[in-house]
Amino acid sequence: MSITRTDFGQTPDGKTVDSYLLDNNNGLSAEIITYGGILKNLYVTDRNGVKTDVVLGRESIDDYLHNDGYLGALIGRHANRISGAKFELDGTEYAVGKNEGNNSLHGGITGFDKKVWDAEAVDGNEPSLILSLASPDGEEGFPGTLKVTVTYTITSDNAIKIDYKAVSDKDTVVNLTNHAYFNLAGHASGTIDNQVLQINSAFYTPNNSECMPTGEVLSVLGTPFDFRIPKPIGQDIGADFEQIEMFGGFDHNFVIEGRGYRLAGAAMCEENGICMEVYTDKPAMQLYTSNGLKEGTYKDGAKYGVHCGFCLETQYFPNAMAHSHYPSPILRKGEEYSFTTAYKFVVK
Repeated sequence: MSITRTDFGQTPDGKTVDSYLLDNNNGLSAEIITYGGILKNLYVTDRNGVKTDVVLGRESIDDYLHNDGYLGALIGRHANRISGAKFELDGTEYAVGKNEGNNSLHGGITGFDKKVWDAEAVDGNEPSLILSLASPDGEEGFPGTLKVTVTYTITSDNAIKIDYKAVSDKDTVVNLTNHAYFNLAGHASGTIDNQVLQINSAFYTPNNSECMPTGEVLSVLGTPFDFRIPKPIGQDIGADFEQIEMFGGFDHNFVIEGRGYRLAGAAMCEENGICMEVYTDKPAMQLYTSNGLKEGTYKDGAKYGVHCGFCLETQYFPNAMAHSHYPSPILRKGEEYSFTTAYKFVVK
């Protein structure tokens, strides 16, 4: 097992950015940078012994400073969308950063994806990287000084496990996730249409035209959103269905069946045998099929564009503070926010 640190550059304000390579010497390794807590590379050894990088990414710190699409980044304080960039908590209205029209997306103007995190490397049988930061009271309009710790671990059974923890000195809202874009055929292999996806969800939340949940919770039965039986992602990505047509694919919240830490879904590339299982104790997961990914040149000179990756972002429901029947993202003063998500790789 090993952890290797290298310099990755500096931010415009002079902060040093480091890169850490975590390797379990069992076919799985990950490169993480301290800017945005970004998962830059994730290498899986496929059935033919080929080391395959299965996450989309950028090349340099300069590229990541303009990380449209949040490739690989840690997201906070509040993942996904907040309608009108405001919410009410215990009778007080809080206005948060507007960065998507009139709404707030993924933490606002300067979310956790744009922070340089403190890092502590822990080597051993399961190497881990502990990232931490303190978000001051009122940052992006959110109440409370929030102390956050996110730990990436490469496990001996070939999972990248992400443990999220946070505490606040005031009542606040918290919804943390990771925004990795996966392509199990390899990050430079083109679209993900033929990769097979299964999601343990019988219900999803439809969106309005701003990609904001309407408050409804609908059955997936008889719709393109039924992934209970594995199917190619591309099978319904262009379906004649309003919720698909509005966004050019999937960008929706799925209600994960069961409670506690459980299997949320799985994806597979039949060409190379790489299978990824997603485990979480979060109530929901966003499927995003990179409908808005800008065409261009990315890491290793790869060309990306629409539908070249898929995201499985474990989360609370988007805009949950506006809908009392959604699971609540409220974190009370002194309580601990604690969730775990793991992406486990099996080669078949």
